[in-house]
Amino acid sequence: MSHLPVIVGFGGINPAGRSSFHHSYRRLIIEKLTPEARAATLLSLATISNLVTVTKDQEHYQTELGEFHSLASLVESISEQVLKNSLIRKIDKQHFDVNAMTFNKATALKAIEPLCFSLTKRQLPNVIPENWQLEELADNLFKITVTGELPVILPDTKEAAVKTAGQLPTGFEPGKLYQSRNHPRNLQMTIYAASDAISSCGIPFEDIADAVSPDDIAVYASNSIGQLDDLGFGGLTKYPSIGKRITSKQMPLGYAQMPADFVNAYVIGNVGSTGGSLGACATFLYNLRNGVQDIREGRKKVVLVGGSDAPITPEIIEGFRTMGALAEDKDLKALNNVDELTDEHYRTSCRPFAENCGFTIGESSQFVLLMNDELALELGAQIHGAVPDVFVNADGHKKSISAPGIGNYITLSKSAALISAILGKESLQQRSFVQAHGTSTPQNRVTESHVINQVAKAFAIDKWPVAAIKCYLGHSQGTAGGDQLASSLGTWAYGYIPGIATSESFADDVHQSNLLLSREHLNVGVTGMDSVILNSKGFGGNNASAPVLSPHIVKDMLLNKHGAEKFKQWQTLNVQVDAKAQAYDASACRGEVKPSYKFNHNVLEGDDLTITDSQIDIPGYKNSIDISQANPFDDYCK
Repeated sequence: MSHLPVIVGFGGINPAGRSSFHHSYRRLIIEKLTPEARAATLLSLATISNLVTVTKDQEHYQTELGEFHSLASLVESISEQVLKNSLIRKIDKQHFDVNAMTFNKATALKAIEPLCFSLTKRQLPNVIPENWQLEELADNLFKITVTGELPVILPDTKEAAVKTAGQLPTGFEPGKLYQSRNHPRNLQMTIYAASDAISSCGIPFEDIADAVSPDDIAVYASNSIGQLDDLGFGGLTKYPSIGKRITSKQMPLGYAQMPADFVNAYVIGNVGSTGGSLGACATFLYNLRNGVQDIREGRKKVVLVGGSDAPITPEIIEGFRTMGALAEDKDLKALNNVDELTDEHYRTSCRPFAENCGFTIGESSQFVLLMNDELALELGAQIHGAVPDVFVNADGHKKSISAPGIGNYITLSKSAALISAILGKESLQQRSFVQAHGTSTPQNRVTESHVINQVAKAFAIDKWPVAAIKCYLGHSQGTAGGDQLASSLGTWAYGYIPGIATSESFADDVHQSNLLLSREHLNVGVTGMDSVILNSKGFGGNNASAPVLSPHIVKDMLLNKHGAEKFKQWQTLNVQVDAKAQAYDASACRGEVKPSYKFNHNVLEGDDLTITDSQIDIPGYKNSIDISQANPFDDYCK
């Protein structure tokens, strides 16, 4: 019997703000919100950006400009600044100075007189230059005398060729919300995002853990390229060449699976399964696949899935730029037919399926909490949707490792076929949409539009709505699928598919005979769409597509499977769960919530365990781990 993986919580942070309770989604469609929802979204952005503090009586709002006595007056004062400091924009100096980007320049100094200095044996180069004279002073210490030219590395600055990115809201500093202890930015974001997702559930994680065996829980999270800022692999590889000392943390904290490790060790204390799958831009969906299959096949009952990428560093941007992948200033000028770029040109640098010149890099951390359907009903959990499967296929033989291939046709077709099998052809044809990878490169606009259009033709879909939210957020690399999922859940709460708003028209070479591409937000209603397909096309032939079912469909499925009595019990329990979840959201909007970070908390050793031949008891965990095993190869042993 298959179990349905139900989405019971989600959260995170991206350039549109906090993801839980649809805040980041609401930033995308802010002009369509009611005044109350708009005010709540702006307040959420303002508090995480440290622009506003809320008094304990919750009646006053303090900013640098003074004190405001109503939310309406506050919003009127800060809205322009808050909106300006979110989504895609010119890179803030907190990342690096795009007008004076530091780089190291090799040069040679000619010694007028012989230069003398000392080096240890370990510091000596493998090949001693001919103009070096060595004199041993003591054990492992040498005096060096240099005549003629001495090669040196001098720091210099230059103007960055790429100046735009999808950045977290200006002023948001996750490392200041807990004792971050020199954690790379990516892992700081992970702590915040995972905490947000778990708290959004409305059920304390301790209660969830008490309802299952410790071995019934899993965490799958990673990113596509590791932590490449100075506190991770970036500093590890850069420091020796600039005379800085490598620390003991840079190597271990640089690994790409570290988001899962941090959640296990410092957020939930997980002793169940863990892992981090890597698949370039499809990384989030790869991890989602692991969680979905675990729940479907009954191996796990609770899975936290996530991704976290912080790629806004000079080195990463330069790497993608030299590949010809990013939107450079010179190309944006040509695209906009201007001599100088304005803030608005930077904001609209990402133009999926339109005339474009490269993708815009972004940063994001997203997590989703999955439960099997029985446990979700038993605990009264929130039901935001369900993920019945995730499909992954490679491209086959390729000429270029970065070029697209045939794998995405397979993953998207399988996803459409599964929706048709579960909900029927009419639902797929009339009430489904696609979250496109939509990177804003000339190649992607042609190849991905052809994929989606061909699948639409195969399943007789006349006008398949297509969203491409990278136009707002940029490309967060391996976490992009998490951004797509959070946005899709927002459609079922507010009824809009975000438009592809950054260009006036779509390119002539885009295949769209059976697609509905729209610059305007599409008003489909909160129950107008039964499903969505998240689509990722990654470097190297890493393709993944994930069908996601809407909450109204999932509730009908659970009612059919479990019956009216169990469903009514769930409704009764869910009232309290929803109240706790809403209380968390209100507190988070006021800036009162801190991430869950449990350093040196309930650390156990092997002697603390009680082990028998059938189970293991762990102090602090309510239930035992059953280690008894049936012979899975019984038919081989007769």
